Amino acid sequence: MFVFTFIINLFLFLTISSWANAITDPLAFPNNKIGVHILFPDELDQASKLVNNENKGEWGYAVIPIQASDRNRQKWQKFLDACKEKKIIPIIRVATVPEGSNWAKPDSFDLIDFANFLGDLHWPIQNRYVIIFNEVNRSDEYGGFVSPENYADILANASDIFKAVSSDFFILPAGLDNAAPNAKGYMNHRRYIEKMYLHRPDIFDKIDGWTSHAYPNPDFSSRPDSWGVNRINSFVYDLRLIHQFSTKKLPVFITETGWSSKKLSETQINFYYQYTIKKVWSDERIVTIAPFLLNAQDGPFTVFSLTKKDGQFYEYAKTLSQEATKGSPILPSILDVSTPQSTPSSAHIPAEDGQSKTIIQKLIDNITSFFGVYK
Repeated sequence: MFVFTFIINLFLFLTISSWANAITDPLAFPNNKIGVHILFPDELDQASKLVNNENKGEWGYAVIPIQASDRNRQKWQKFLDACKEKKIIPIIRVATVPEGSNWAKPDSFDLIDFANFLGDLHWPIQNRYVIIFNEVNRSDEYGGFVSPENYADILANASDIFKAVSSDFFILPAGLDNAAPNAKGYMNHRRYIEKMYLHRPDIFDKIDGWTSHAYPNPDFSSRPDSWGVNRINSFVYDLRLIHQFSTKKLPVFITETGWSSKKLSETQINFYYQYTIKKVWSDERIVTIAPFLLNAQDGPFTVFSLTKKDGQFYEYAKTLSQEATKGSPILPSILDVSTPQSTPSSAHIPAEDGQSKTIIQKLIDNITSFFGVYK
């Protein structure tokens, strides 16, 4: 009887501990806001030199996309292990797959598959940052059409599905293209946000932070003291709008930003970074500033690259790197009891259901499963 009671008490402790794990406010602890957007896991070493300033700082951020066709457990666990070793906080942006000139339309099955996959990996810190798709107010990024109503449903489902897997998932919406017009294949970001709210009045309560693509438009080359809804401080206007619909505090993740070298010299861009760091990115609501892109190699994104072809950083990249500090995020529990087992058929809530089990029902299910009791 004593052994039985001990096992029950131990199981209750472990189960309740797993439920107690949850996201933490990234701004409540020392935070190194310097980040960078990368495209491939093998860029992490160079990214760490930038965001952690050659180990003078710790726990900077790296934003990276993962396609639905690239859910390779060994590859991505290796990446997350490297993040832990190099003290990098990963922000993973989920994506579908290219389909002609567009990205394929996502659905809730994509969300369940991503939640299963990412939930089964060991992350370097407690918060598991996930961005739900990209620039969805452009048709080429969202199945060839623009629908804030459809995306609001997808985003709400994502919150339910990922958090059913682990309460440590920190759900971020897609960064919007703040320069998009109201035209065929596009929707102005303000109108898009308003339509999301009108369709799902709770949508901004379902997310944990705000994703900003704060580019200096037009032409990615406007002065940093020229402020507006499509400029370097566009996140300010986004939050002001959202706060008409929700009182929830949404920390800001700038996951794309930066100036194009097409019209500006390295010296000009460096000066713009110096100004923006002091006058704009000093905003206390910002969790990270992750310019796009660490290393473009060749192609259309070379004008945004922070790295020269010889592997050296541009001067403005060094200016950003010098702002790195020592962050101190909450690390995962030693027991890591919140990591789900590989039971994809039963571990997740269907998107159409939207109802989670009560704590009591979960407890009953866990205990009966533990002792081999089945209905």
